Amino acid sequence: MTSSLRRSAFSLITIGLIGTCLPAGTAFADVKAGVDAWAQGDYAKALREWTPLAQAGDADALFNLGQAYKLGRGVPVDMNRALDYYRQAAAKGHMQAEDNYGLLLFQQNRRVEAMPYLERSARRGEARAQYLYGIALFNGDLTGKDWPAAYAMMTRASQAGVPQAAASLQQMNQHIPEDQRIKGLSLAEDIARQENAARLAAMSGMDVESGGAGNRGVGDASVGGIGTKPAPKPTSVRSAANASPPPSSMPKTPAAKAKTPTIASTAPQPAAPKATTGGKWRAQLGAFSEAGGAQRMWKNLSAKVKPLASYQSYMVKAGAVTRLQAGPFASRDDAEKLCRQIRAAGGDCIPKSL
Repeated sequence: MTSSLRRSAFSLITIGLIGTCLPAGTAFADVKAGVDAWAQGDYAKALREWTPLAQAGDADALFNLGQAYKLGRGVPVDMNRALDYYRQAAAKGHMQAEDNYGLLLFQQNRRVEAMPYLERSARRGEARAQYLYGIALFNGDLTGKDWPAAYAMMTRASQAGVPQAAASLQQMNQHIPEDQRIKGLSLAEDIARQENAARLAAMSGMDVESGGAGNRGVGDASVGGIGTKPAPKPTSVRSAANASPPPSSMPKTPAAKAKTPTIASTAPQPAAPKATTGGKWRAQLGAFSEAGGAQRMWKNLSAKVKPLASYQSYMVKAGAVTRLQAGPFASRDDAEKLCRQIRAAGGDCIPKSL
C-alpha cells in the first residue's frame, strides 16, 4: 500500500447534475420563481419562495435550500443545515441531493457514514464519488478491499475528467497485478454501458417543458447545466453547482490537517475527436420545448467545453420538441469522446446515429 494514495486534502464541488420529480402547478411555478431570483442574485427572494415548499416536503426546494446553506447565498454558511436539507431531499428520491449528502459527509470527516452514499453515487456514475470509492476499495479501510473494482472506478473517474484520478491510476499500476487491471478495465466498460443506458432512458423521458435546463435546481448562480432523473420518477429537471476542486484520495487524517498533493494539476485532459464531413453520428445534448432553450444550452456548453465550438450545432425538430445535437462524427466512439467531456463539464450527452 502506498502512502501517497492515502494522504491528501480534499474539497468538494457539486458538478454532478441530477433530475428530480417535476410536480405540476403552483409548486413548480414557485420553485422556478426562486431559481429565477437566484440567477439574478436575489437570494433572499429565492429563499422566501423555497422555504414554505421545503416545509411542505418539496424535494427540489429542500435541495435548493441545502445549496444556499452550503454556498452561503442569502444565509451564513452552515454545513450542518446543508446536510440536513440534502438528507431530507435525498430521502424523497432526489439523487443529486444524495450525491451532495455523501460528499459533504466525507468532507466533514464523517467518512464511515458517507461511504454507503458514495458507493451508490459511484454506481450511478457520479465521477467524484467514483474517485473516492475507488480509493476506498484500493485501501480496504472503509470498505472491503477489491482491486479490480478499485481500478474500474478510478478508470471511470479519470475518463470523466477528475484530475487526480489519472495520477492515482498510475500509482495503482505499480501495485495491482496485470490480470486484475485487465479485469478492472472490463468492469469499467460494463459500468460505462450501464451509465449510458441510464442516460438514454433519462433523455427519452426528458421534460420538454423545462427544456432540459436547470429550472428547479440551483447551484452557483453563474453555472447552469443538465442532468438525469431518478428511475422511479415520471419526468426530470436539471440542477447545477460549482465550487472548489475535487479530492485526490482517501485521507487518513482530518480534512483540515491534510495537504493537497502536487500531482493534482498534472492529469492530461482527453482530446476531442476532429470534426468530419458526412459522418453518420451526432452527440445529442438535450431536448427543448423552445428553440431558444437549445440555443442557450449550446452557448452555455460551448463556454465550458472549448472543443464543442469546432462542431456544427443542429436544432432538430421532432413534433413539439427541439433536439440539440452536435457533429457530425465518423463513428459512435468519436461522438462518445466528446460526450465524456460534456458530461465532465456538467452536461448531458448521448451519441445518436442518423
